[in-house]
Amino acid sequence: MRLSISGTYSVGKTSTTMCLSHYTGMPRTLARAIREIMPEAVPGKKLAEVTPAEFLQLMMRRHCGRAVAEGVLGGDYLSDGSSLQEWAYGQARIRFGMNPTDPDLPNELDRPEMGFFAEVVEQYGHAFRQHVKANYDAMVHLENERPITNDGHRPMNEEFRRYCDTLLRTTAEELGIPLHRVSGSLRERVQIIVDAFGLPTVMDLDEAVALMEADYAKIDMRLETERQAVKERHAV
Repeated sequence: MRLSISGTYSVGKTSTTMCLSHYTGMPRTLARAIREIMPEAVPGKKLAEVTPAEFLQLMMRRHCGRAVAEGVLGGDYLSDGSSLQEWAYGQARIRFGMNPTDPDLPNELDRPEMGFFAEVVEQYGHAFRQHVKANYDAMVHLENERPITNDGHRPMNEEFRRYCDTLLRTTAEELGIPLHRVSGSLRERVQIIVDAFGLPTVMDLDEAVALMEADYAKIDMRLETERQAVKERHAV
């Protein structure tokens, strides 16, 4: 079973995937998140500050990381999201602008670089959709039912997030990928997924939650600007 845990940002994909992996013993793909890619891709910038060209680079790096991680595992695996995420976030920026955190910014499609950005995002979309259709047996879509985490990285724009959520769901359905919509607490979600797919379990759910929490605590949540400031202080 090649299973993608889908959904827009701040819905709990990473924690659900980690917990489910421990609970079932299924390996999870360890592709790096955008915030982990940014130090080498766009050093010194926040996500809200990247240019259209830089965002395209981030999309491709993220997709390639996913594809490599999936290829290494080869058989059964759990994926934290899918390459539809990168495409959806690109499409949403065409609609809401490169910095969707500020809802008052005007639509930027009249800028020449945004027109080209839209064309490239659509072409990426063809490749990303084909990849997703070929590499997942099913998708679990986590409902958009939690407040946005204001961590300085995610766009604080609920309309933007709802648009991405709808785009992810409808695209999976168009691709003919079996889609299971799941809601509830972390424990409820994990148990629903296990029951829906008849997955085996290898430990107690409480133990799986504790292991997930330990794994999650190790993630470097600093913004790239914070990392850059530390580097500069050490260089003095």
